[in-house]
Amino acid sequence: MSILRILFFMLPLVGWLSASSEIVEEVRAVVNGSVITRYDVQDFKKKLKTGGLIDDILVQDPKAILSSESKVLDTLIGQKILDSEVKKQSFSVTSEQVDQEVRTVTRRNNINLEQLKAALKEQGVRFSDYQDFLKTRLERQALIEKAISSNIKITDEEVAYAYLKENPGVGSEVYEYKIAHILFLPKGGDVSAAEQRAQSTLNRLTAGETFDELASKYSEDPNFSEGGLLGTFKSGDFVKEIESGVKTLSPGDHSQIVRSRLGFHILKLLDKKIVSDPKFNRLKEQIRLNLYQQAFKNQFEFWLDKKRREAIIQRNS
Repeated sequence: MSILRILFFMLPLVGWLSASSEIVEEVRAVVNGSVITRYDVQDFKKKLKTGGLIDDILVQDPKAILSSESKVLDTLIGQKILDSEVKKQSFSVTSEQVDQEVRTVTRRNNINLEQLKAALKEQGVRFSDYQDFLKTRLERQALIEKAISSNIKITDEEVAYAYLKENPGVGSEVYEYKIAHILFLPKGGDVSAAEQRAQSTLNRLTAGETFDELASKYSEDPNFSEGGLLGTFKSGDFVKEIESGVKTLSPGDHSQIVRSRLGFHILKLLDKKIVSDPKFNRLKEQIRLNLYQQAFKNQFEFWLDKKRREAIIQRNS
């Protein structure tokens, strides 16, 4: 992979295209007094094809833009509108800010300035042209931050709704259970005897003996903890039969006999509370980013369309 291809996050680099004497400087459009020539169109098409110095604010799908001459010109008109608005609102990036952006690029890509210049030169890009490109991009970004990005707020409720929409039948919150148990093992494969011991202990519990005392005396859990503590579990994260046995209980209540692959249990629900779904927690920031990107796309298109209607545009077919 060429070092240029990984030079930075959103700024692909390819050779700067010099004007050809064969291209006639024919005016294709005028946007708020700024001219787009036939050469501008041809130059932009070549950059789209080869991945040149193109600001991706307006270029999400180069192939789609290249599908028609009209789309190429529309994109260039959009760039002119952005730059006109930058000038109108007096956004200006200093050379120091451009230098800082260059340092950011070199740091993120673990290269020094000379290596960056060498990579640019290898692709036929003058460093001064690259600096101009960064300046224009930073000014556009400042405009968009003020006009669009700063107004987009993705709430936790919107994130949760999007999660539920993609995961029907689940919630963004789940129950967390703290459980104790008294376990009876089918020793020697004698299932009936284990169930009888469980029933005898359940009868004593129902008669008024405490769960903790009975657990200490009769639990056959090889990993027994004081009070018969089994642990704390979230919905879907523990043995299905045990979850079914406690989910209708209130804290402090005990279950009837519950059979699982381990044996027979008498369960006690110590605590029950609502917590965030672990899967939702893992995905929520990606969901938030996806929602932000879609909101940005919609609002940017709306804003740009409004500016198009306000602009003075003359197209020459």
